[in-house]
Amino acid sequence: MKKFNIRKVLDGLTAVSSSAASPQTGNRENDIIPETLQSEHFQLCKTLRHGFPYQPSSMAFDPVQKILAIGTQNGALRLFGQAGVECYCQHENVSAVIQLQFLVNEGALVSALADDSIHLWNLRQKIPAVLHSLKFNRERITFCHLPFQSKWLYVGTERGNIHIVNVESFTLSGYVIMWNKAIELSSKSHPGPVVHISDNPMDEGKLLIGFECGIVVLWDLKSKKADYRYNYDEAIHSVAWHHEGKQFVCSHSDGTLTTWNVRIPAKPAQITTPHGKQPKDGKKPEPCKPILKVEYKTTRAGDPFMILCGGLSYDTVGRRACLTVMHGKSTAVLEMDYPIVDFLTLCETPYPNDFQEPYSVVVLLEKDLVVIDLAQIGYPIFENPYPLSIHESPVTCCEYVADCPAEVIPALYSVGSRQKRQGFSQKEWPISGGNWGQGALSFTEIIITGHADGSIKFWDASALMLQVLYKLKTAKVFEKPRCKEEKSNTDIVDEDPFAIQILSWCPESRVLCVAGVSAHVIVYRFSKQEVTTEVVQLLEVRMHCELNEVESPEDGGEQASAVSTPGTSSSPLSSLPQSHPSTSSNNSSDGQQDNVPCLKVRSSPLKQSPGYQVELVIQLVWVSGEPPQPITSLAVNSAYGLVVLGNGNGLAVVDYLQKTLLLNVSTAELYGSTDPHHRQPRSPRKTRQPSAGFCDGNDSSATPEERCKSPTSDSVARVGSGSPCNSDEDSKQKFIDKVKSKSRMISKTVVNDFAKISWKISMIGDHKDDRMLRRHCSLPSKKQQSRVREMKRKHARSFNAKDNSFSRSRSSSVTSIDRESREVITSFLFCDSLSKKSEMVAVPSLWFGTSLGSMLAIALTVPSTLEQRMQQPVGIAFCGCVVRLKGAILRMAQLDACGALLPHVYESWYEPNAPEEERERTRIRRPTSPPSSQENQDCQYAVVCSEKQAKVVAMPSQNCIYEHNITETSFVLRADVVMMTAGVCIACFCANGHIMTLSLPSLRPLLDINYLPLTDMRIARTFCFSNQGQALYLTSPTEIQRLTYSQETCDNLQEMLGELFTPVETPEAPNRGFFKGLFGGGAQSLDREDLFGELTAGKASRSLAQHIPGPGGMEGMKGAASGVVGELARARIALDERGQKLGELDERTAAMMASADSFSKHAHDMMLKYKDKKWYQL
Repeated sequence: MKKFNIRKVLDGLTAVSSSAASPQTGNRENDIIPETLQSEHFQLCKTLRHGFPYQPSSMAFDPVQKILAIGTQNGALRLFGQAGVECYCQHENVSAVIQLQFLVNEGALVSALADDSIHLWNLRQKIPAVLHSLKFNRERITFCHLPFQSKWLYVGTERGNIHIVNVESFTLSGYVIMWNKAIELSSKSHPGPVVHISDNPMDEGKLLIGFECGIVVLWDLKSKKADYRYNYDEAIHSVAWHHEGKQFVCSHSDGTLTTWNVRIPAKPAQITTPHGKQPKDGKKPEPCKPILKVEYKTTRAGDPFMILCGGLSYDTVGRRACLTVMHGKSTAVLEMDYPIVDFLTLCETPYPNDFQEPYSVVVLLEKDLVVIDLAQIGYPIFENPYPLSIHESPVTCCEYVADCPAEVIPALYSVGSRQKRQGFSQKEWPISGGNWGQGALSFTEIIITGHADGSIKFWDASALMLQVLYKLKTAKVFEKPRCKEEKSNTDIVDEDPFAIQILSWCPESRVLCVAGVSAHVIVYRFSKQEVTTEVVQLLEVRMHCELNEVESPEDGGEQASAVSTPGTSSSPLSSLPQSHPSTSSNNSSDGQQDNVPCLKVRSSPLKQSPGYQVELVIQLVWVSGEPPQPITSLAVNSAYGLVVLGNGNGLAVVDYLQKTLLLNVSTAELYGSTDPHHRQPRSPRKTRQPSAGFCDGNDSSATPEERCKSPTSDSVARVGSGSPCNSDEDSKQKFIDKVKSKSRMISKTVVNDFAKISWKISMIGDHKDDRMLRRHCSLPSKKQQSRVREMKRKHARSFNAKDNSFSRSRSSSVTSIDRESREVITSFLFCDSLSKKSEMVAVPSLWFGTSLGSMLAIALTVPSTLEQRMQQPVGIAFCGCVVRLKGAILRMAQLDACGALLPHVYESWYEPNAPEEERERTRIRRPTSPPSSQENQDCQYAVVCSEKQAKVVAMPSQNCIYEHNITETSFVLRADVVMMTAGVCIACFCANGHIMTLSLPSLRPLLDINYLPLTDMRIARTFCFSNQGQALYLTSPTEIQRLTYSQETCDNLQEMLGELFTPVETPEAPNRGFFKGLFGGGAQSLDREDLFGELTAGKASRSLAQHIPGPGGMEGMKGAASGVVGELARARIALDERGQKLGELDERTAAMMASADSFSKHAHDMMLKYKDKKWYQL
């Protein structure tokens, strides 16, 4: 009998309790809430990647399928067809794609990588896969060439040799062209790598080989020897044939083009320097920059096109990259915004031995894709239908809204269509291959991106597509300095002072609120009418006070009882808005900046087009030489007409309807007498000295410039730390009264803000550096003060240098309790809630969370009628701390008694510029009836998620009924309460790369997948979840990666994705004509199978290259495909192929039957003719 071990049982129970959600005792009645979400409702997979390919390196085009392929330096492939048909795939090896070659109209693509491997991609499936790979072991690949309608790939190497690969089996042929055989005695040294390979358009048996040193060889494949060798002193970059095969053009490193007659190898037929200055004395032109690529395209009716990049004169310093189009006697130089990576000329025919008839040029730039129309005068560009302008200015933040109101997208599109540029080509986009997917999502999706230049873009992301709807420029609200000398010394950001940091958008009311890095907030209202704002409404807020050292309580994870704080019935602090940039901005008596905003609002009239129009600008001002703390959280609510913002100093509530400041309070004052944090009292400081910001405990761990650093850099500064002074309530009240009495000369805004100065909460980030700084601060001389400032800057730089290690430093919205230096406001939620235990009816409330894990509530008294709302102030009452968690609070939400997510309160959109009577008719608050509670009965649940754990709290009793520790070793970067088709859940993304979902309200783990380790601050800053199981993040500076964690979307993904390959007939070959066929003047074909096959050429050395079967073969597809969708896809593919083969068989059968009938008829006629004749009469 097996021995019973009680220790193992206890260990198992302990392990289970540490990870599972733990319901609290005494609340078992809540277990009866039904939950419909199960683990089978979740599956994680990538859907689409949008944006410009990051760091492109190569390009190819299928002229029959009309598909464009772009390779990147990290081994990625992006394929583009018509608008809405895009595909992303990735090589296993993260190496640069040096060249791409389509198997034209075959649904296949060959890629050559910098790690000397070549791969064959199958494009006949919706998600392309590698069929074969070949890894070269002894030679480096430099150039590849695949002739049209050929299965033999020429591979040139760095040693100057050429190997031949069968693309069907991906095996090497024994036929090799060695460099010494190719050049023989024409050169005394090694010719260098192979830089070009192409076959003669009129004779497939002649191969043109270009070596880097300047030697070009015309190789006869049948006789295995060189017919001609062409020598030039300058290095070769590219070669292009004339379609008749009698001439070719070479581009060289000195900016020259040499034209050679095939049968005259002695010297070039023509030497031209397109951008060189021609001396009058007949001397050689001055050398120019290298011509990196040239293409030679002919037309039937006119002069040929010579298209090249590079070759500019060296004296054109600072000139942008150019593409030169030479057509007849005209030469057009087209400047590009970015350096040119590659270009391709699109032609009417895929056959190289026919007139090419070029119609456009695709130019791949480092950060853009441009398509030029060659058929129109002036060479206009086509309007790009792909979402490639995401990175037009670096993306600093993202928001993802799924299942938004259907009327929002048409409204944004109607105002955004007026912003489109003019002057594009009138022709259709030439890259038009592929087909759209059959399926579509049933909900609408919008992506909002904030950028470094202050612009905001709205994107329609419905149906797995992405197109820009509307662009808003927030920088228009401010005045820009004309030059660096005029730049104000109040700027806290050296670059990108208008960069967007936080977005808060209400899609139902279309109210938009944005926070920038210069401590400014702008409230926008959506209007369909154009208006001119004479004066931009401005509200300045002064958020600063002395600080105290703070220690988080040991029981930080336990629930805190709700307390009443001083000011539970406080009246709001009203503040009149300034109608122009503040005139009270001045310097303090000791020469420090004081009461000065970081940016200057424009004083001239502002013309605002239909779309989002400025309602109010809120700016945090400098205080006694200290710049304002960066804004860490932001929320707007249209039903209440309020905006709330928070940072390391506290929070401020603004009424954007009345343009007044309602509340400006520190985090310390929010707790009142029952502050859960241990604060060390200090004696009040004496008068501040000019160096006081560096001398006392009120030090940040970074300089003001570093603390407010633009988020365009991937490192985001920490919120500053400090050690404050505190006094009792009497001294504080005396201080406030004294300030009010002595501030009559200051504007009402500043008086009320300054009177509300309070003592902040903070912790010392690095005691050693602070002790060093304090020693220096005792020295009064200016020289020593400057040394202190310099030491502070070095300390900040050394700290930010560690930013790549994510545990060291995080953005204000993603701070960890382990490195917290000050209690920061991290999240907000406006709702109708039962925030007090005694409440029976839900009232308008503001919930907010802090970086030390406290969730607090404020009750709001909002006037009931519209008329009263515009005349009476909004009342504010503090409700105290509701619950405390481990880690910074990231997200809060409300559930009703049945466990369903309560929608946020909002006011339906109305035209703000319409007459007053019409506005009142359309203004509707929703939901209209807030929930109520019976005595001793909970009817709401508060869902709170922090960096470490999640809790569900019953309201109004404030009992924690469920608790779950999300992670012990890492921390949550982003958490959202999202709606799924079958219910509600919490979605979390952790710094260790795990994506998790938790059920509500029981907090059962439903999904936990190690998806993406955090390697870049960009991911942390832009990762966001949305409803219906959708999520996205900025995977590179130019690309957005979308993914889904919904099983339903994963099952339907194959149907929704577009198809790259479509059955298209290959155009007929050009007619050779009677005389060319008679005298052999047409194109000569070559039986490459007979020449390169194993029977003739033998086998290649096994050590030369290694064949690697890819997962895209039929075996891999059979193993990978699973479920009904995979079976249906395979069955449909098989049916299509079978139908195609049956069609071909029917055609052959019909042809054979016709031939048989004709033969039978002729035989019968012959029989009748010779029926009665004797043998000697025949």
